Amino acid sequence: MMKILRLAAIFALVAVPAADAATFKPKRGISLDIWMTWPQEDVWDQESAILPFPEWHKTVAAPELAALKKAGFDTVRMPVDPAIFISDKSAAFHDRLYDDVVSSVKLVEDAGLKVIVDLHWLPGGGNRSIGTDQVLKDEALFENYLLFARRIAKSIAHENPENVALEVFNEPTIDCDSDGTSDWPAKLKQAFAATRASAPDLTLILSGACWGGAEGLAKLDPKDYPDDNLIWSFHSYDPFIITHQGASWTGDFMPYVYGLPFPLYDTPKPELDKILDTIRERIKKDAPASRVSGHLAYLDEQIALIATKEGQEAEMERPFGIVSDWAAKNNIDPATIMLGEFGIIRQEYQNPVIIPGPVRSAYYKAQMQRAERHGFAWSLWSYGGPFGVVEEFDGRKSEADVIDMVGELPH
Repeated sequence: MMKILRLAAIFALVAVPAADAATFKPKRGISLDIWMTWPQEDVWDQESAILPFPEWHKTVAAPELAALKKAGFDTVRMPVDPAIFISDKSAAFHDRLYDDVVSSVKLVEDAGLKVIVDLHWLPGGGNRSIGTDQVLKDEALFENYLLFARRIAKSIAHENPENVALEVFNEPTIDCDSDGTSDWPAKLKQAFAATRASAPDLTLILSGACWGGAEGLAKLDPKDYPDDNLIWSFHSYDPFIITHQGASWTGDFMPYVYGLPFPLYDTPKPELDKILDTIRERIKKDAPASRVSGHLAYLDEQIALIATKEGQEAEMERPFGIVSDWAAKNNIDPATIMLGEFGIIRQEYQNPVIIPGPVRSAYYKAQMQRAERHGFAWSLWSYGGPFGVVEEFDGRKSEADVIDMVGELPH
């Protein structure tokens, strides 16, 4: 009962719209990557392992941020891993971690860029005991996340609201089942209330369930979030068979699928057939025998969807259409919608095959232009790591194709 009363009190504070529209107005953004170098949780009690924070400080400073602005970006999406603030292992450094977030925000601002502080949960398991699934399923952990969200919101609340926004939860993994479960809206209302009460002037960025996709956003009712100072975000990596080539972390099919061009329909048929035959032979040779026939059938099915210009257009347009229809239905300005993540892999962690720069540039450009045709802002994934467009691994430079293309886009 007390919890319900607390939430009601918080919502009373945010019931009055904060502004006529979102104060924060991003257009073209890039996410700084946190996936690659973050250390195992067993060393989170060691200062040298976790500070400075966030980890991109190891390779990104004022000159690199200035280069992003020169390249044509106006916004940096700055992922912040909440697990490090909740873990008892790092408790001795929590205050300094919050201070580092604030100083990082100011560093980005000083470079003339807007900054989205992105509360970017990562999957649990492996190198961390607390992740997206755990925090969404455990009420006590979710309460700890809300405490963290309140404090991080309060710590940046006095920054210039035209330059700083807060994204309250990256890619919630729930409500993907066909049974119609819808747990995320209630949790998002709690996160919204907690962050708005602590940062009354900052634009908040909200997204839907099931990995932040278009379908999840379309299930939200904007009337549940009584505030005009909002941006609505969705992620799209369609077509997945192109964007996640070789990605072992996605399941047991994609590790065998790499070497595909983009767009497929621009590739001469004999050349494309040769590429597909190579993938089929890889599946036959390396996949478990019980999975081979299913993998081959699924490959043919997915390729057929995008083998023509019309088919590819339909696949890539689908999430944008869902979001545009939702926005029109709810009288939401497209300028307050953001394609918060999109990208095409450069190189999977353990795979030596690199997707060529021109292929990646063509994909990024197609998504950027599509977002802008719909009137949406965008933020690509990501600065470094497997999807890196500026760096690849360990601070080494990536191919310049994507960055050069961004600079050539008409404004």
